[in-house]
Amino acid sequence: MEFILLGFSNVPHLQWVLFIVFLFMYMTILLCNSIIIVLAKTDPALQTPMYFFLSNFCFLEICYVTATIPRMLMDLYTLKGNISVFACAAQIYFVLMLGATECLLLAAMAYDRYVAICHPLQYALLMKNKVCLQLVAASWISGIPVQIWQTYQVFSLHFCASNRIDHFFCDIPPLLKLAYGDTFMNTTAVYVVAVVFVMVPFLLIIVSYIKIICNIMKLSSGKGMAKAFSTCSSHLIVVVLFYGTASITYLQPKQSQSEGMGKLLSLFYTILILALNPIIYTLRNKDIMMALRKLHSKLLIWRENLK
Repeated sequence: MEFILLGFSNVPHLQWVLFIVFLFMYMTILLCNSIIIVLAKTDPALQTPMYFFLSNFCFLEICYVTATIPRMLMDLYTLKGNISVFACAAQIYFVLMLGATECLLLAAMAYDRYVAICHPLQYALLMKNKVCLQLVAASWISGIPVQIWQTYQVFSLHFCASNRIDHFFCDIPPLLKLAYGDTFMNTTAVYVVAVVFVMVPFLLIIVSYIKIICNIMKLSSGKGMAKAFSTCSSHLIVVVLFYGTASITYLQPKQSQSEGMGKLLSLFYTILILALNPIIYTLRNKDIMMALRKLHSKLLIWRENLK
């Protein structure tokens, strides 16, 4: 009727330290991404497809981190890891669905940069509001039926040996290790879904950036090259960090991955990278930094008026 998430029970003396660290990271992720969303919606200079995608990406990051950290904080606080089968299934579904959405959305953002740099004169026509909405909607919706099916397939297995999951959230690789009987079909399904939602968007991103780099190299102006690279560098860093850890987690054979390494990789792509993303996008983006200064000035004026 329930599973037990072992989480970080192997380091009981660090439970409260981890609770404070993860709570701080969670609040930071919520605050930073919310600020970027507000800036993208309110600042006229950021009313472009690039920042429309970025604001959706930030909202996705908030949803993604909320699927894992609050539950983990509760387990650290109560020193218990009991989770019902339904709650475990729901967590797996949301983690997988939001992860698939992130992969597709990163591919849509790469396409946006490709059109902006390789076809600047047609950018307004190719990236109309309708097209942007369709790309975002497709990113959110495409993974829903597949991940419902995959979650159902996992929980149709029998878990007779143990109910102790050596992880800090419900995920498919550690659950398959607890399954009784033949899990070949489920393991194959994980690889197929990972190829479709991880590798295919990743290849599209690679193709987009190959064309972007080829186009940038043709520019005669060094200033133009620097500007073109600066608009893509933040997105490229996020892609490498997210896809690197997610690919190793879901494409590596489960027998060759230790529980400790699985936890570490999951920490990277579910928490640490999500905490770094707003920093990457703000520090390397002059438009957002300028919008932040404007917002800060407005807040100071508003504060003075209140006095």
